Order: sequence, then C-alpha cells, then structure tokens
Amino acid sequence: MKNEPLYVAFLVYFNRDRDYFECHEVMEELWLAKGHDPLYKGLLQVAVGLFHFRYGNVMGARKMLRSAVERLRPYPADCLGIDLGKLRSEAAQYAADLQAYEQRPFAYYDLTIDITDAELYAAVEQASRGITPNEPQRLRPMRGAKHEQRMQHPSSGS
Repeated sequence: MKNEPLYVAFLVYFNRDRDYFECHEVMEELWLAKGHDPLYKGLLQVAVGLFHFRYGNVMGARKMLRSAVERLRPYPADCLGIDLGKLRSEAAQYAADLQAYEQRPFAYYDLTIDITDAELYAAVEQASRGITPNEPQRLRPMRGAKHEQRMQHPSSGS
C-alpha cells in the first residue's frame, strides 16, 4: 500500500513542491478510495493545516492541525513507510504554537515527511521526475472552463 501512486504523488507534492493544495486533492482521492481511512484523513489534514497558515488563516490551520494530530495518534511511529511519529510530533507542536499565535506570532514554516522505507523513497524519487510542479500553485479550488465562460457571458443562459 505504501507505493500506491496517489500516496507517492502526495509525498512528492508535500516534500518537493510544498504544494499543500495539490496534496489535498491527491490525498482526498486516496482517502475516498480507501473507505475514509482516518490515517489518510490525518495526513490530508496536515497538508490542509499548512495550506491555511501559509495564506493567513490561523484559525483554520489550528483546527486542521489539531484534528490531524488526533487522527494520527493511534498509528505507530513507523507507518506507511514514513516517520509518522516525527510528523505527528511536529504537527502537534505547530498546533500548540498556533494556539498562542495571537500572543506569540511566528513566521510560517514548512514540514517535511521523512521517508523511512527505501522502496518508497525510490518510488518517490522516480515519480518526482514525472510530476511537473504546479506553477503558480493554486490558492483555492478552480472551477474549470465552463464556469469561466459563464462568468464572462452571464446572459447566455448556459
């Protein structure tokens, strides 16, 4: 399961690109495919929390990171070929720091998911050569060409 293509893509977007919006898109697809497994939801929420804080939504970041830590708590430190214990600990510290953000503001910083499994590491390295970074990164969901046409021609009735 640890070399699942969507999971590998998630790790590329998280560690290489720091594209937490795309992490959300990819991990949500995997989470749904895995029957709403809380482990995948927790990983998704770490990315969403970082996305929120990067763009100034302190309350959203705090909520997502706290929820992520709770979802990830039952799993072993070495899980899915990553150092989940380290990620969980860093997300918990981030959430605690965000709890006091109004009194002690701090600059946004990224987290890195340490890959502990050699096979998974190789899969991520190989996949990173085929995944083009999104430039610019999306800051919110995009609605697509049909929506854009409707917005440009609202009287067309489509």
